[in-house]
Amino acid sequence: MHNYDGNIFGMHFYWWLFFILIIVGAILYNNSSLNKNKNTNWNTKKETPLDILKKRFAKGEITIEEFEEKKEILAKNNNQK
Repeated sequence: MHNYDGNIFGMHFYWWLFFILIIVGAILYNNSSLNKNKNTNWNTKKETPLDILKKRFAKGEITIEEFEEKKEILAKNNNQK
């Protein structure tokens, strides 16, 4: 074996430490940015049934009569609570 005067595989210890810290930092940065994307979904407002009904009407999935009927049903359910 060769004697590298305190070096590991020809590289000084501090260079190994430097590269390891760069890799660990990149992994932590990547994980933190992924967690930020997940947390934004938690902060969004929860859709109410009326919001969903409005979207269905806007998309044309239901007619105005169905919309009004379901809206009344939702209003009755809210009053009963």
